[in-house]
Amino acid sequence: MGKIIAIANQKGGVGKTTTSVNLAASLGVLEKKVLLIDADPQANSTSGLGIDVEAVEIGTYQLLEHTNTAKEAIIKTNTPNLDIIPSHIDLVAIEIELVDKESREYMLKKALEEVKNDYDFIIIDCAPSLGLLTLNALTAADAVIIPIQCEYFALEGLGKLLNTIKSVQKIHNVELDIEGLLLTMYDSRLRLSNQVVEEVQKHFNDMVFKTIIQRNVKLSEAPSFGENIINYDASSKGAVNYLSLAKEVINKNS
Repeated sequence: MGKIIAIANQKGGVGKTTTSVNLAASLGVLEKKVLLIDADPQANSTSGLGIDVEAVEIGTYQLLEHTNTAKEAIIKTNTPNLDIIPSHIDLVAIEIELVDKESREYMLKKALEEVKNDYDFIIIDCAPSLGLLTLNALTAADAVIIPIQCEYFALEGLGKLLNTIKSVQKIHNVELDIEGLLLTMYDSRLRLSNQVVEEVQKHFNDMVFKTIIQRNVKLSEAPSFGENIINYDASSKGAVNYLSLAKEVINKNS
């Protein structure tokens, strides 16, 4: 039975897509069978794995509309053990189109039932909002990873997200768990980065992953080549960090 993990934070630019792509690739390299779902209309996970977004005919949009099955939407990537359900800009329309549908929060959950047992992990890259797309992801997920940028406004909005998670737990998904808070874009030279790490660890204790994702040029470069960090530069700090995170996730779930 595969574990579904949503990577969510309504703040943009905190490393959601970077984490989704590179955690999925790292789990694949560690011989876990992984499906990555791009649930963001910006489709950065899709292009970040070298898939031409314009050529996508079946993706998350069709999955949520239930016009195609998950199996029909899956594309193999050039990373070992990693498949993807791609996204496209047309996903923007889904929020409006689902509004008057019955059980609209459960569309993704229903769509994933046929493939859940085919994978060890299913990772969902959420959109930077708390709209219907993210709600679908949280309703379908077993757990959520929250990336937190080591910046001044890091904790701003975190309360809002935790409240959303609480209400999803109450109304739609009793089983939803917080897998962990992940500190990203850490720069050890900056006092501010260190203060944010201390603050988050003090407040949230065991909920925080031991692995911290450091700022790394290679991590920023990899998507422009349509590669994940493991394929792009396996010896880089970014690759080492994400492999360490993947091992933590595997140990938590073993």
